[in-house]
Amino acid sequence: MEKENRVNFTYMGRSYSDINDDSSAFSDCNSDRSGEFPTASSESRRLLMACVPENSDDLIRQLVADLESCSIDEQKQAALEIRLLAKNKSENRLKIAKAGAVKPLVSLISSSDLQLQEYGVTAILNLSLCDENKELIATSGAIKPLVRALKTGTPTAKENAACALLRLSQVEANKIAIGRSGAIPPLVNLLENGGFRGKKDASTALYSLCSVKENKIRAVQAGIMKPLVELMADFNSNMVDKSAYVLSLLVTLPEAKTASVQEGGIPVLVEIIEVGTQRQKEIAVAILLQVCEESVVYRTLVAREGAIPPLVALSQSGTNRAKQKWCCVVLCVMICGQAETLIELLRQPRSGNAAARASDVSV
Repeated sequence: MEKENRVNFTYMGRSYSDINDDSSAFSDCNSDRSGEFPTASSESRRLLMACVPENSDDLIRQLVADLESCSIDEQKQAALEIRLLAKNKSENRLKIAKAGAVKPLVSLISSSDLQLQEYGVTAILNLSLCDENKELIATSGAIKPLVRALKTGTPTAKENAACALLRLSQVEANKIAIGRSGAIPPLVNLLENGGFRGKKDASTALYSLCSVKENKIRAVQAGIMKPLVELMADFNSNMVDKSAYVLSLLVTLPEAKTASVQEGGIPVLVEIIEVGTQRQKEIAVAILLQVCEESVVYRTLVAREGAIPPLVALSQSGTNRAKQKWCCVVLCVMICGQAETLIELLRQPRSGNAAARASDVSV
């Protein structure tokens, strides 16, 4: 499997890491956050289950048997209760998997009954929170049914399927299988059309899957650039960081650079450098470094968007991030081709007119 490492950009014999630490941009999917018990009878059963001792092996065996019942209602109730047992108690996740619940739950994910499908997807998600269960879930054939639920399920099923696929993608061997099973286009659709939780879960899953080159290609072909650029442009979306990190993975591909420019990515990235948070500015600079690397046309577009003044201002900021400062200088030199003028400008003491003077550099 071809796995791409984080890109190091080299210019004039000097290397620059493409982006800063991304660990705080993405939060891993937790157990399901949807309402589990819609009926009064189920609520009563929940209270009863809360009184069951934690070593309820007999109960778990009975629930696993009920998953294969001829009655859809019994299957729903069993999946619902397994989902609850696995939601908040980590010790139950391994017990349930060892009792043989995974294969019948995978079968339920393919059900034409959307509620039963949702319960099956969510139970699998909760079981996947145990690292020891990930391989068993994948080898039990869960990937294709999860992708199908991602395409055709209820909104909750789609979100939880995205989360479950994210969990499975944390095993490197599963990334290719998930991509080849058709997961990328529905994840892109969820990123574009889902609610906030759906967008967040889709972006996190895509970020994990797109560490593999062939999944990057699939994402670009699925039209990912449009929703990424739109989310980066919306500072109220709470998705600027996540979308930018996904874009930073993709722009190593020539076709991704082209698509990002065609979707209006350059003015959005320049705006982020102007008004974004410190981390957002750093990501935007790193992306523009990749976009401008081999294209005079793109450098000209960046310059015309007024990128030089905010880049100079960022390079002169009070932080001690040498990488940030040098990435800004490199990008400015790329755009302008006037290294001596820029370096002299950057040596001057910072003042309110520094950015204004930078705008006088011709392109």
